[in-house]
Amino acid sequence: MNTDDLQKFWALVADVWKNGVGGVEIGQALNALLILFAFFVLRGLIAKFLIGWLRRMAKSTAWKIDDNIVDAIAPPLRAIPVVFGIFVATNYMQFEGVVSTIAENVTRTLIAIVIFWAMLRALGPLSRAFAKLEELLSHELIEWIMKALRVAVVLVGAATVLQIWGIQIGPIIAGAGLFGVAVALGAQDLFKNLIAGILILGEKRFRKGDWIHVDGVVEGVVETIGFRSTVIRRFDKAPVMVPNAQLSDTAVTNFSDMTYRRIYWHIGVEYSTSIEQLRDIREQIAAYIENNDEFVDASLTNTFVRIDRFNDSSIDILVYCFTHTKVWGEWLEIKERLAYKIMEVVHEAGTGFAFPSTSVYLEKMPGDTPELFVPPQEKAE
Repeated sequence: MNTDDLQKFWALVADVWKNGVGGVEIGQALNALLILFAFFVLRGLIAKFLIGWLRRMAKSTAWKIDDNIVDAIAPPLRAIPVVFGIFVATNYMQFEGVVSTIAENVTRTLIAIVIFWAMLRALGPLSRAFAKLEELLSHELIEWIMKALRVAVVLVGAATVLQIWGIQIGPIIAGAGLFGVAVALGAQDLFKNLIAGILILGEKRFRKGDWIHVDGVVEGVVETIGFRSTVIRRFDKAPVMVPNAQLSDTAVTNFSDMTYRRIYWHIGVEYSTSIEQLRDIREQIAAYIENNDEFVDASLTNTFVRIDRFNDSSIDILVYCFTHTKVWGEWLEIKERLAYKIMEVVHEAGTGFAFPSTSVYLEKMPGDTPELFVPPQEKAE
């Protein structure tokens, strides 16, 4: 190996170092990587300074929502130094032609992603702020609105990225419109259920957690109200998915909206019960209900304890009252105590409870009916 060979080799090294790959100098590329690495290392410090400044600005206002928004958009803010580092590194590289356009579009895309990512995360605190509108709009309807806003942010963000890369969204929207018409013709039930769900939420027929009874369909607790169907969990813990259109067109009883809970009984006593006994039983049951704070006062709702009817095998006493509690377990306990009291009152009155019975009367046969023939016995030899 002579001096000329070493010079040629060194010339090759210098050429590769200068031209690199695609005409990019390796030293310049290494410097760009160092710039990007520096911004990546310093991103925590820069983001901390930026987020701290925004938090101080938010705390200077009387609103709480801006503090929550700053906390929510903290992750996108931490990505800003990295995006800025990519921008500085690509500018340092001084790309030309198509490579320069691609590098600029990459930077624009990252900026758009950070912006729409922050908007998407900011919807969380906004949804909590909208909770004050639950008196006007139901909680489920607000959830629907927030879901629609999230979808809108994602779609607009995707359209923005496509526009950055020169993809026109007009033809895409037109094609989607034609496709939507075709789909709508075959998915009428889907849109019918969607509109029914909006009507259910608008009318506030029921809400999540309500105990409802859908006539001829299901009875249970509402878990979720979706765009197409509502999930109702029966009391045996089995979930039932009911289409919203069926809930909109069918009678729905919402037990959770009861003001009070009713007790409606017919107490049957024996026909041998005297008037004094009946009067004593009625007065004692009425006094128990009237003096018990578990029952609603008669001035607020209908309360009756009356001799109601003469049934087939009993004299029926109507007991009609309401309890303050709507909780099923507590209501059952109150019913149980009332049942004990009624049994005690009836037995102390000296009578008893009637049970279904049937009496059969046999009359003597008329005298002009034929006599029964009895054959004579043979005499023994």
